[in-house]
Amino acid sequence: MPELPEVQTTVNGLNKKVKGLVIRDVWTDYNSPSKMNRDNIKSPAFFARFKKKLAGAKIVEASRRGKNILIHVSKAGAKKSSSAHDATILIHMKMTGHMMYGRYAFDAKKSARKERDPWSPVDNGPLKDPFNKFIHLVFSLSDAHGRDAGQLVLSDMRKFAKVTFIEKDIADSNDKTQNAYLMRSLHLAGIGPEPLESSFTYDVMRVRLMKRPSGKIKTVLMTPEIIAGIGNIYSDEILWRAGVNPEERVENVPEKKLRLIFDAIKSTLRKGIDFGGDSMSDYRNIDGERGTFQEQHNAYRKTGKPCSKPGCKGIIVRKMVGARSAHFCNVHQRLIGKAPKGK
Repeated sequence: MPELPEVQTTVNGLNKKVKGLVIRDVWTDYNSPSKMNRDNIKSPAFFARFKKKLAGAKIVEASRRGKNILIHVSKAGAKKSSSAHDATILIHMKMTGHMMYGRYAFDAKKSARKERDPWSPVDNGPLKDPFNKFIHLVFSLSDAHGRDAGQLVLSDMRKFAKVTFIEKDIADSNDKTQNAYLMRSLHLAGIGPEPLESSFTYDVMRVRLMKRPSGKIKTVLMTPEIIAGIGNIYSDEILWRAGVNPEERVENVPEKKLRLIFDAIKSTLRKGIDFGGDSMSDYRNIDGERGTFQEQHNAYRKTGKPCSKPGCKGIIVRKMVGARSAHFCNVHQRLIGKAPKGK
């Protein structure tokens, strides 16, 4: 699943490629019986409203909350400053989703026959990567003069992604932060603090982690209600840097190690963004290209490899922790306390 660095990389790409463009049409082949009557485009009734509301909307900017992409739009006919928005498209890419921008052609005959993948990129290049062909959502765009400006698409091999639409309440019309209506949305409720914001201090981290004192540190780090945006890959890399066993109880981690975890959270996530995200699996950026953070791994999927920490004689081992795979060094990440059971 794309984690904070991959989502932020996508957001950065959206702001570079589609900011200021206008949505002239929306297409999808999502259709899930389990999502009927929900505010999700997998419900045909909701998608019909979604498409109607977005017709003519201008993309003002993109941002991120946890692992959610937020595309802020100014709806058609609205009179406001160029930086204001009155609604937001929320996209959670889930396990296999990633967004791309380019020029695509639609095969109507293929679609009529209900064949897979009726959309294909016009030009040769990274958009034709096999991992990029599972297109289930397409925003057709135009520029300010009404000229065709290509398509913004969502490739989602396993079709797990969530896409919805959040409108600003009338009561929020004078909200200067533009965020009050988003923070009240059930889709964003309960997400923990953003670890790369300046307000995320060591003391904040410690308080958040201590909400689950008997929990395993890896599992707690990955809990979005505790800290936003950290998943399986980055938790392994953070704990490797800090020298903490993934099964360590939070309450057993000494302050010195907690401070190392705090530093590792900041540095590892920033490094993930600097390297364009992690494409060990199928994540691709807005241009359909692979990120390179997977080339920087010290622990994740390094099972059986010698530990790369200078002077360490350990080997990277793999163990299931809270139904997820954990990769860690059997020497410099030794368990201090007794491992908790079932947490």
